[in-house]
Amino acid sequence: MTPHDPERLAETLSWIRRADRDLHAARGVLTLDPPLTDDSAFHCQQAVEKLLKAFLTWHDQPFRRTHDLGALGYQCSQIDASLENLLREAAPLTEYAWKFRYPIDEPEPESSDVQYAIQLAERVRLEILYRLPEEITE
Repeated sequence: MTPHDPERLAETLSWIRRADRDLHAARGVLTLDPPLTDDSAFHCQQAVEKLLKAFLTWHDQPFRRTHDLGALGYQCSQIDASLENLLREAAPLTEYAWKFRYPIDEPEPESSDVQYAIQLAERVRLEILYRLPEEITE
């Protein structure tokens, strides 16, 4: 095993920790009465975004400031093509970065849609962590 760049390792871990906080928040706000499905959806998108940025950081790939999961997913798929189908499935979560964040006449997301988003974010987390070294996944 070769030693890894400590700065890159630390930055990758930071992205993952922040993604984990978003996943925790996504689950937590659903336990409130009433559940905050709009906030949960937002945190799902944020978790996936940060996981993809962690993967790109680990592979020393620059990325632009964006919430676009399709663009980030495409970059990740260029590194590991086996991620392509999952990341295409996750790309529609992009709209959760903005759709429910502003006062517009948009109905809040259904609980079932948010549960699906949480499961999808958890799958992305598992697949990204599977592709990273032990120092990160422990």
